[in-house]
Amino acid sequence: MEANDLARLCKAARALPVLMVTLAPEAATPDQIATLSRAGIIVSLGHTDCDHDTARAAFAAGACCATHLFNAMSQMGHRSPGLVGAVLAGDTHAGLIADAIHVHPAVLRTALAARPDGIFLVTDCMAFAGTDLTEMTLQGRTIHRRDGRLTLADGTLAGADLRMDGAIRVLVDQAGIAPERALAMATSEPARIIGLSDEYGALREGRRADLVLLDDGWRLQSVWIAGQPVTRE
Repeated sequence: MEANDLARLCKAARALPVLMVTLAPEAATPDQIATLSRAGIIVSLGHTDCDHDTARAAFAAGACCATHLFNAMSQMGHRSPGLVGAVLAGDTHAGLIADAIHVHPAVLRTALAARPDGIFLVTDCMAFAGTDLTEMTLQGRTIHRRDGRLTLADGTLAGADLRMDGAIRVLVDQAGIAPERALAMATSEPARIIGLSDEYGALREGRRADLVLLDDGWRLQSVWIAGQPVTRE
């Protein structure tokens, strides 16, 4: 991270209601992380092979989140806890891709047992969602869609074929997580993390009436935005 990068991010934070930045702590100094945090930016660690101590130093400097826990980061070993260990043993927030592909249901269950709060759902979703496309091109590379997986030609995961209702369904049906917690991970937990829990994340008087209706199988049925139903064209 260079000085102009830092300046641009701080300027963006002043113009946006919420700004989250994912960075590898190897690519930024603790002072830069502290500056971003003071500017109101949610600093999230991700795409990193940092060790446990480096992760903890970044959290101490002001980072407060980890991006798609377990994926694209240093894993937890019994002698080298990595970023995963720093998250599970700490109190920072973390996103989790609950598609049973990026993270096995047994690991989902283990992570949520270790951290009773602070973990929220992310989809890591690509433009396939809501379509029947089987291929798309991204930055000159073909992304293949097969059996719920999005991969490059060599089999590398390229994203998730996941909607939020699907993530809730995986948590409840495959990982054995209580429905109320799975729903909170898609609603109140992320609202709290971005500092907007007074407006979003719960059905209460005075909150925004942005609502979804799920059926008994945790599949999306209806959507309301600002209290008005959204209809498909």
